[in-house]
Formats: sequence, C-alpha cells, structure tokens
Amino acid sequence: MAAATELTPTSYIQHHLTFLTKASEAGGFWQVNVDTVVTSVILGVLAFGFLWMVTRKATAGVPSKTQAFVELLIDFVNEQVKGIFHGELKTVAPLALTVFVWVLFMNAMDFLPVDVMGLFYEHVLHQHNWRGVPTADVNTTFALALSVFALMIFYNIKVKGIGGWVHELFCSPFGGNPLLWPFNLLFNAVEYLSKPLSHSLRLYGNMYAGEIIFLLLGLWAATGIVGTVLGGILHLGWSIFHILIVALQAYIFMMLTIVYVAMAHEHH
Repeated sequence: MAAATELTPTSYIQHHLTFLTKASEAGGFWQVNVDTVVTSVILGVLAFGFLWMVTRKATAGVPSKTQAFVELLIDFVNEQVKGIFHGELKTVAPLALTVFVWVLFMNAMDFLPVDVMGLFYEHVLHQHNWRGVPTADVNTTFALALSVFALMIFYNIKVKGIGGWVHELFCSPFGGNPLLWPFNLLFNAVEYLSKPLSHSLRLYGNMYAGEIIFLLLGLWAATGIVGTVLGGILHLGWSIFHILIVALQAYIFMMLTIVYVAMAHEHH
C-alpha cells in the first residue's frame, strides 16, 4: 500500500497537470475543464471590475496613483493600436485592452506556489485536481485565438463585402487569371488557418513550459535541506525571469490581435 501511494517525481508532476474535468452526460468526446473556465471567469471579473471601479472614480484633477496607472495602461495600448491600425479605434482599442489585461492576469497565475495552491484547492474547494493557469490549457488559448479569427472574418466581410472578400481569396496574391485561382485559394487557406494555430500555440507553449519548470524546481524540496535552499534560489531566479515571459506573451497576443484585425481592413 505504501509503495502504491508513494509520491514520485512523475506522479507529482502528473497530479499538478491534471484538470478537473466534467464530461458530457450524453457521452462522446465533449468535456469541459472546469478549473480553466472558473479561474478564467473569476480573473476576468476581478480584472475588469477593478478597471471599471477606477474609471467610475476618475477625476479631471490630480489623479491618484491607481488612476494614473490605469491611464498609463490605456495610453500604452492606444499607442500600440495607433501604430498598426489606421482606422477608427472605437472598437479595436478596447478589444486590444481586453485581450492584454485578461491574458496578463491569466498568465500571472503561474506565480502562485503550486503546492500551496494545491492545498488550498484540496482543503478549501475540496477538489483534488485543479490547474490554476488557464493559458497553460490549450483549450483557452485556442478559444481566444478562434474568437480573434472570427472577428477577422467578420471585418473582412464588413469592410470588403462578401463579394470583395471572395474575390480576394481567389485573385490574390498571384493575380486574377482563372488558372491561378486554385493556387490563390490554397495559399490564402493556409494563411488563414495558420493564424489561429500560431496565435494560440505560441501562448500555450510558453505558459505550459513555464509551468513545467516551476514543477521541476519544486521537486528539489524532496532532496533535503540543501536541495530546498538551492531549489528556492533557482525558483526565485526563474520567477524574476518569468515576469518578462508573462508580460511579453500577453503583449505579443495583443499585438497579433491588432495585426490580424488591421489586415482584415486592408485591400489587396
């Protein structure tokens, strides 16, 4: 019995990488990762609830430190959008801000100690399996990327019309000769399909790798006092470096969102 329940490095990592999954009662392959959905919704409510409260209390006079921080964040996003998208910013800038803030908060969940959070989930939420980093779940990143992809298709049709968009699919980039239509369509299909794939997998891959490294560093605690001290030093160093990864991946995801929406407004 002791051997069967003995904690090994493999079982430790597998435990922390197991989702709380709810399968469809009707059967089939459909299932929902409850931990991912719940954590994403809570972070969204907290992040945008905070921004909403700050804007409600905003004043035209000397701003508070919180208001100044939010204003800097909004100005930063607006400047990034203006540098890429040259149309009306009424919808694109809020979209970029939403993507950046939400992804940043989801990425930042990686900084919470996995073992401490594991105890919290087990003893407070009474859930043995619970993964706390939504962007380390490929379903989350694909859902976000597919939402951006749907917006890209929507703006293509809105700006160019259904006829103009179809014409672009068949007549660019190699010209409108009917003999080139199949090649143009194939080229555009590959380009369209690669966008959500690269958009989602880049974010997922970086956050999943970061999660794995934190778990591997956590294993040092099982090697004794020296291993615990060394693991703590390595953990601190990786956490400091991971701040850059968390912010950079949120920034890249936002910038690609702006680029894809901007491309939908362009005519070939």
